[in-house]
Amino acid sequence: MDTNQIVKEQTKAVKSEVSTQSVAKWYVIHVQTSYENKVKQALEQRVKSLGVDDKIFDIVIPVREVIVVKRGKKTKQTEKVFPGYVLIKMILDDDSWLVVRTTEGVTGFVGAGLKPTPISEKEVTAIMKFVAQEQPKFKTKFIIGEAIKIIEGPFADFLGTVEAVDEEKGKIRVLVSIFDRDTPMELDFLQVTKL
Repeated sequence: MDTNQIVKEQTKAVKSEVSTQSVAKWYVIHVQTSYENKVKQALEQRVKSLGVDDKIFDIVIPVREVIVVKRGKKTKQTEKVFPGYVLIKMILDDDSWLVVRTTEGVTGFVGAGLKPTPISEKEVTAIMKFVAQEQPKFKTKFIIGEAIKIIEGPFADFLGTVEAVDEEKGKIRVLVSIFDRDTPMELDFLQVTKL
């Protein structure tokens, strides 16, 4: 084979793979709780060993970074956006369906009736944008109307009630009774604790 013919064959193979992937759709599979990573690894291994890598292209566990306040310290954590669910891009046929369905930890496809229903590209794009957001979010357990205690700053040991929560900034607005009047204060999540 001459060089031109090799290049033509490679180009033809790439075009065929691209057109095959464009036929593929995104599906959602339900997995046992906390088994998302194990299912992803098992699926990737099975796709290679059973030779269905021309039908199953991508397996995604949507996660994002969040900041959690624990014991008075901010720490970054990875949080699953949809616990118990995994996205998979595939061409659905009997072989690919069987590979996914019989993987340990998979409880089934999400869909109407017995047939798996693909999700739209718009939904996939929205999920991927949400996951790729730059700024980490604070994960808080404060609820509006909940009683709190200020643990840091000039008003330490004062009690208050949560009026608003700003997860973007990691701030909380509380009403503190000073001289028998409710006075609003904006505090950092680290400065308060639940009662």
